[in-house]
Amino acid sequence: MLRDIAGELRESARKRNGIRPKGPELVHVEDLTSPAGLPLRHYRPSSEPRPLMVFLHGGGWVFCDLETHDRTCRRLAKECDVEVLAVEYRLAPENPYPAAIDDAVEVLRWAKPSAVAGDSAGGYLATMACLRLRDEGGPLPALQILICPNTDLTLSQPSITEKGTGYGLDADMLSWFTAQWVPDPAGRHAASPLHRPDLSGLPAALVVTAEHDALRDEGAAYARRLADAGVSVTYRCEPGLEHGFIQGMDLTSPEAAAAHERIFADVRGLIPRKNDDGHGADGVSGVGSAL
Repeated sequence: MLRDIAGELRESARKRNGIRPKGPELVHVEDLTSPAGLPLRHYRPSSEPRPLMVFLHGGGWVFCDLETHDRTCRRLAKECDVEVLAVEYRLAPENPYPAAIDDAVEVLRWAKPSAVAGDSAGGYLATMACLRLRDEGGPLPALQILICPNTDLTLSQPSITEKGTGYGLDADMLSWFTAQWVPDPAGRHAASPLHRPDLSGLPAALVVTAEHDALRDEGAAYARRLADAGVSVTYRCEPGLEHGFIQGMDLTSPEAAAAHERIFADVRGLIPRKNDDGHGADGVSGVGSAL
């Protein structure tokens, strides 16, 4: 009998989330649906409008959901003083490439956020959605926030081998995730943001990697390519940390907690806010009364 690995991962994530403490209380948290029917969750830290961030969760394109990343989204909303709109996109292997990118693009077109953010596979989706919107000539977020992102589905960067065993995200599991997302190996180069020939015209980027992450080098390489293409980039590799440190590792690791604070400070400083002259990003005006 074949194992249902995707089902096991989803159940394990639910169990871990069940024992994780809840994030901070906020003024407003509401479950919504996108125009296409995707589950969304809207977090507001204040009764006054704040810049809107669309958040795309990680999980290898295969698992995680609104619940697994609820604490992370609550903390981003409170600590960065932003509204967060979390997206429960369709998962592989039931919905392979490019389904989740389609979902991310749909929400970005509708919500018109100031920023789009994601961890791991969610970071990949964030930047792939920005590439799609750029190519279509549609409005783009002002900022993309990529935390330990996948950018090279060919898995050819040195850290895949150097950090691919014993650091949480093993190379074998990463290869399995990639196969669920893009089943045909011949399509993985074209599906990789790192290998897109032109990265110009993309939003400013905050890219954060971790020293002991198999994805470290592809995140760093993507940051370099963005900068070479004229995109404003803030890049940092967090020392001593592993992949997924944004997801609850602050509860047990002072180093991870300090890294979280650095990310929060970066976002507070980089996300566009309303200027004194009345212009600039402000709340959820792009979706009006929908939120």
